[in-house]
Amino acid sequence: MGHLTRRQILLGGGAIVGAGLAPIIPATTGSSALKLISAALGADIPKPDQLIRMSANENPYGPSRVALKAIAENIHLTNRYAADPTNLINLVADINNISPDHVMTGTGSSEILNVAGMLLGLRQGSVVCADPTYQALLRYAANAGVEIIRVRVAEGLNADLEGMRKAVRNDTNMMYIVNPNNPIPSVIEKSAMKEFVLEQAEDRLVFVDEAYHEYVDNPDYESMVGLIAEGHNNIIVSRTASKIHGLAGMRVGFGFAHPDLIKEMNMRKTGEQTILGQRAAYASYQDMEFLMHFLPSQALEKNGHRSAGIQSAYYRDLEGGHRIILGTDLEYTSGYLSEVQSLPTLPFGGFAQGVHYNYEIDSWVVAPYFH
Repeated sequence: MGHLTRRQILLGGGAIVGAGLAPIIPATTGSSALKLISAALGADIPKPDQLIRMSANENPYGPSRVALKAIAENIHLTNRYAADPTNLINLVADINNISPDHVMTGTGSSEILNVAGMLLGLRQGSVVCADPTYQALLRYAANAGVEIIRVRVAEGLNADLEGMRKAVRNDTNMMYIVNPNNPIPSVIEKSAMKEFVLEQAEDRLVFVDEAYHEYVDNPDYESMVGLIAEGHNNIIVSRTASKIHGLAGMRVGFGFAHPDLIKEMNMRKTGEQTILGQRAAYASYQDMEFLMHFLPSQALEKNGHRSAGIQSAYYRDLEGGHRIILGTDLEYTSGYLSEVQSLPTLPFGGFAQGVHYNYEIDSWVVAPYFH
């Protein structure tokens, strides 16, 4: 397969995104959409043998061997419906230092998001969110008749918490926050986040989507599960086994909330987990050695590089062999990048994250933030 020049990427990528076609490009070779890409990038680009699908930010290295072993050992049980998820709930509760009655499972975190959207639909009114951010809950709520109030991110691409405060109306029944955000890889400082969540939870539901929680090693970040463990009501946190655990196809997600809210959400679930998904997740959540391979801090230390302000990692540029630093500290990272080489601006001016280290080729694979 031939390499693309930066000029071709810049020109072709701009054409695709500008035409609004990026969201519909499938991950199959030889399709009409792929032919459109080739035309946009230039006729001199040969058809690739295969495409690396980056649109869903899946872990390209798959589940841990422990999880694969659990799948193999339980494949004969696929004639059965999923078992009681109590063991999995107890494990996840223990990992997060919270009692099991504060935890629910879902068919991926998507079901937790959709159930929250359903709750909003029953109450009507409006929901306030940052813009851009992940859309699943918002789409579900909008389809149920809820008004979406979007507040553009502030300078530096961080969530504008003050702007979100001002956007609240009398009929606002939920504040929706994705932290780390998606598709912009920004993190809300923990003290400001706590203050904001507790303030908003006094009058409405606060949903915090933490799909990429496990990847963050920024000391300014903190999960909001701790607030739920302290007994605060009106707060929902979602997590997923789809990303760092590589179990996207198994559809396993988790919701954390006050027990009364957990009961209400469980009553409205429409999906059903698979027995293989449950067994694989139960094994994977105990395989800490596997998870450590994907933490940015671990991989950076292995490669002898650690810099303040760097939140993600680097990958090897196919043309020049450079290692490109990507991070959430936009000013610091931009300054560093300008000394190495220029990169095309991503949508909304952000940098890609969702990084996975490939030990076989000694490089990072970088994908945009998606759930």
